[in-house]
Amino acid sequence: MQQTIDILKQQFTLELDNAKTVSDLESLKVKYLGKKGPIQDLMKGLKEVSAESRPAVGKVINDLKVYTSDVLDDRLTKLMQEEESQRLMIEKIDVSLPGRRRYTGRKHIVTQALDEMIDIAISMGFSVQYGPDIDTDYYNFGALNFASDHPARDMQDTFYISPNVLLRTHTSNIQARIMESQRPPIRIAAPGRVYRNETITARSHVIFHQIEAVYIDIGVTFADLQAAMREFLTKLFHEEVETRFRPSYFPFVEPGMEVDIRCLSCRGSGCGLCKHTGWLEVGGAGMIHPEVLKNGAIDPEIYTGFAWGMGVERLILLKYGVKDIRMFTENDMRFLQQFASA
Repeated sequence: MQQTIDILKQQFTLELDNAKTVSDLESLKVKYLGKKGPIQDLMKGLKEVSAESRPAVGKVINDLKVYTSDVLDDRLTKLMQEEESQRLMIEKIDVSLPGRRRYTGRKHIVTQALDEMIDIAISMGFSVQYGPDIDTDYYNFGALNFASDHPARDMQDTFYISPNVLLRTHTSNIQARIMESQRPPIRIAAPGRVYRNETITARSHVIFHQIEAVYIDIGVTFADLQAAMREFLTKLFHEEVETRFRPSYFPFVEPGMEVDIRCLSCRGSGCGLCKHTGWLEVGGAGMIHPEVLKNGAIDPEIYTGFAWGMGVERLILLKYGVKDIRMFTENDMRFLQQFASA
């Protein structure tokens, strides 16, 4: 038994000298001190030793076990300290170097613009209301006097989730809800994101933002609509902007019109943004159709009202001279960092 122990100790010492890494030492520890290792086999062989010799032999085996464990732990500690020291030398910090600059977070330019427009609307006496992005066909189309065969209901224009549920195509889906829950006078502004299945170009996108304004009361006129829009645009651009109102058809207003602004990028001389016309369309407007008032349980014989909706990104294009609406959704920090938060 003693001879076996001496041979095992010599073999362990030889392998220990060849162990150069932490992994080598850990493997060596498992090999000699593990449950299937030679030292454990020696402990199991004690039953074959005579009762008189068993205590002495057991002590020798235990001494070998303690020796092996202590040597391995000591070598592991030293090797790990050396590796840590080398790692620290590689990763050492030069405290004389300047610190890394941390950029302050800021609102997206579209969010900034929406906040500004909301503030303007509030200053004009409008309260702010929010409609759902996912809505029913009734509130998005039916309540707004869209005929059942209107082209806007087609799949090529609208994102349908189910036959009766869709992503709203305009913020006008708030109108019927407000009329159902409030009695005139009603004066609300409704900002939000809208979705249309359109070709993505420098001037249009499938996802964009609008701000809707609705005013219903006794004696509201077309002149009130034009005055409100001009005041809103003047406050937004901090200057009096030239507007153009073109007759147009929308199912939920009568009469209806499209609103153009003299291109502030080229000042009307013509550029790529305005398709060399000198004008850029920013929204639609008109007097609320009597059928829409009826659908909202408001008597059109007593009350009249106007509504207008403007594209937020289109207004940003004009205000800041941005040439491509797609840049608002590309998350290019070189572009977004130009717009400091207010």
